[in-house]
Amino acid sequence: MRDVAVIGAGMIQFGKMPYYAPAKMGGDAGLMALEQAGIEPTKIEATFCGNIGNSPNLAQRVNGEIGVSGIPAFNHENACASSSAAFRQAFQSVANGLHEYVLVVGVENMTTHIEMGTTSAGPLVLPHGANIESDNGRMMPAVFALLGRQHMAEFGTTAEQFAKVAEKNHKHSVLNPYAQYQKMFTLEEILESRMVCDPLTLLQCCPIGDGAAAVVVTSAENAKKHTTKPVFVEASVLTSGVYKESAEGPARIQGCVRASEEAYETAGVGPDDVDVVELHDCFSIHELVAYEDLGLCPKGEGGRFIDEGLSGYGGEVVVNPSGGLLCKGHPIGATGVAQLVEVVWQLQGVCGERQVPDAKVGLTHNGGGFGPGGELGTMSITIVKT
Repeated sequence: MRDVAVIGAGMIQFGKMPYYAPAKMGGDAGLMALEQAGIEPTKIEATFCGNIGNSPNLAQRVNGEIGVSGIPAFNHENACASSSAAFRQAFQSVANGLHEYVLVVGVENMTTHIEMGTTSAGPLVLPHGANIESDNGRMMPAVFALLGRQHMAEFGTTAEQFAKVAEKNHKHSVLNPYAQYQKMFTLEEILESRMVCDPLTLLQCCPIGDGAAAVVVTSAENAKKHTTKPVFVEASVLTSGVYKESAEGPARIQGCVRASEEAYETAGVGPDDVDVVELHDCFSIHELVAYEDLGLCPKGEGGRFIDEGLSGYGGEVVVNPSGGLLCKGHPIGATGVAQLVEVVWQLQGVCGERQVPDAKVGLTHNGGGFGPGGELGTMSITIVKT
């Protein structure tokens, strides 16, 4: 297998843009990535697009926006990890020599979904009787609230410690011009915002929004022709949960533990080597638990990790310098590639005020939905290096 690199990255600002057509969003982000890579659209030999259901053949329509046609176009749906799955296939296609230059795009227009009440795959809210888990209240806020409650019971974690994750990410988002929300909140404001599912308050939950992000992927050998700042893909792991895998033992998402261990071994690095992480903080609880699942701190010490500022600037590793899903936003199909864009830019040293000093190793963590038995539908871990 060949070594693989990212040579261009682009994204549009996330926000609520119901009349911004998905193909146009994806095309705009794709053209930004191509411009940074310094290559013409006609160099692209295949396009991989992550999206949960704006429209069929979205990858083909994105190609139309950037001015190419007649090439393979792949469309991926894997809940929140849709574009992470697209990236994984793109990585494999380049690593195995199937293609020389490929474009990976993540796109979502969620506000149009909300106005219409449906996706192309069906209704946003299933009718009673269609899904036993949602019928019994097992919606995402409840899933993570229960995980947080278990963590509190086992390790003494507090509601304030979960809220500190949101406080940190809102602080980071102020420096990110691509973020949907760029506003700081005090810990008290976060704790006193409307209760959604105890202990999660409104400001600890990711918003609805729209957006797109894109990367250009090629072989490491080709990358040398185009940039002095290639970012090399050292590991790309995609897995799904084992039935009821996390049913026993401490509060954790075991699929994340397995995927991160595989990624570290493949990349030849450990958690202590990572400088910057973009992780799936759909709710503040998820970020705190992920500190432990990724090995950034021992099990049960996520509360201490956030208390001591170890996941912020000046700490051991900077987690979600973009503001994360909580503040940058979570247009579902766009999220995986958007995480990668931020990490690539950090390693290239082009992030301005939010730049993580001397960042050389980055990691993205993205989960997608849940399967039978409460385990993950998808878990993606990507490790990149300069």
